[in-house]
Amino acid sequence: MQASVDWHRSPASFGKSRRLLTAAQYSRVFDGADAKASHRNVLLLAKRNCQAEHRLGLVIAKKNVRLAVQRNRIKRIAREVFRRLPEQPQGLDVVVLARRGIDQLDNAELAVILQEQWSRLARFAAKPDADRDS
Repeated sequence: MQASVDWHRSPASFGKSRRLLTAAQYSRVFDGADAKASHRNVLLLAKRNCQAEHRLGLVIAKKNVRLAVQRNRIKRIAREVFRRLPEQPQGLDVVVLARRGIDQLDNAELAVILQEQWSRLARFAAKPDADRDS
């Protein structure tokens, strides 16, 4: 399956307002995740935020992906998929956790997996607040 993504040009920026920056922001997602999207190579955790845009945090451990070049490639692809997400009325703080074996995927496979997991989280974000269990 081929992902038709132009990796060199991005329609949206990825500034500081679109990133999780502090340990407290990561902890908020880890400790109280509202939704998860799991795949054998990647886990996405999400928590609603009070902003209108999504924010992304990446956890690509050296234990799971040994080579720095591979860790950087995975981060680059995850950011690119994230940039292309459609905006939603309710923003999410999302943490991407890499699992063992993710470095064996090629760019197109990784992009497809991440897009599928994002779509699962987007369905959660689209639900009204009344349907939440929190």
